[in-house]
Amino acid sequence: MSRRYNRQPVFGQLVPSLPNSYTERTSRPIYALIYLLVFLVLYEIGIFFIQPEVLTQSLVQPEGQVVAFYWVRMALRFLGFSTRMTWIAAPLLVIVILLALQFTSKSSWRVKWGDFVLMTAECVLLAIPLIVLSLLLNRAVSESNAALPAGSTTSNNYLLVDIVTGIGAGIYEELVFRLVLICFLMLLFQDVFRLRKTTAVFWSVMISAVTFSIHHHFFYANGQFYRGDSFTVSKFLFRALAGIYFAVLYAVRGFGVTAGTHAFYNILAAILRMMVFVIQSE
Repeated sequence: MSRRYNRQPVFGQLVPSLPNSYTERTSRPIYALIYLLVFLVLYEIGIFFIQPEVLTQSLVQPEGQVVAFYWVRMALRFLGFSTRMTWIAAPLLVIVILLALQFTSKSSWRVKWGDFVLMTAECVLLAIPLIVLSLLLNRAVSESNAALPAGSTTSNNYLLVDIVTGIGAGIYEELVFRLVLICFLMLLFQDVFRLRKTTAVFWSVMISAVTFSIHHHFFYANGQFYRGDSFTVSKFLFRALAGIYFAVLYAVRGFGVTAGTHAFYNILAAILRMMVFVIQSE
């Protein structure tokens, strides 16, 4: 007897909501596109002012960039884009993907502008559990921050860099590890291995979470492996748990809220690091 599969779209919310409810509307790709457009612009402008030389840099050395953003640029470079054009094409790729998903989802294009205020509040609130988890697992202040004098220009520059890169990480890490990777794994597990949807979701979440954590410490580029952040058990565990959190959030709330939550977590974490740093330096 053949098995029937209850297939939901894998590009976006995997858990259905009531039609035209707030959660259903804000999980649509059109909402993600409009909401994240500001973040995309801020990241492009911010990274240019922080590192204006990146527009002419080759893709040989990935250090100093958001790794997921670097991977997107590498893929675009492979398709024939120049190094300079990859900086413009990367955010355009996000826009094109979300527009394509909106077309294929056949969902309504109408938006309620008040929903975006609620989305912002939701993203900030959803970032708080990760802040608490990070404080529990990572209590020590880094030696590099402790060596800086309070209120220094360097510390202020660090805050700006952390905020800008945090915005980029929120968008492009969610693009790579949730929107693309979970979609690929769901198709693989359901269409190739013929697993039930609940099993496919479980393994997709776990694999995406572990790879998300690993890539912060070791990542592949240009035919070789690079070392990222120094490896500790607490850092790896936190990022793996954060990966599970984001993956579950993606399954329940879709791409827009997940990327927004990730970006706001990075912003809040950067501000809190600065506040703790100033207090401890006094």
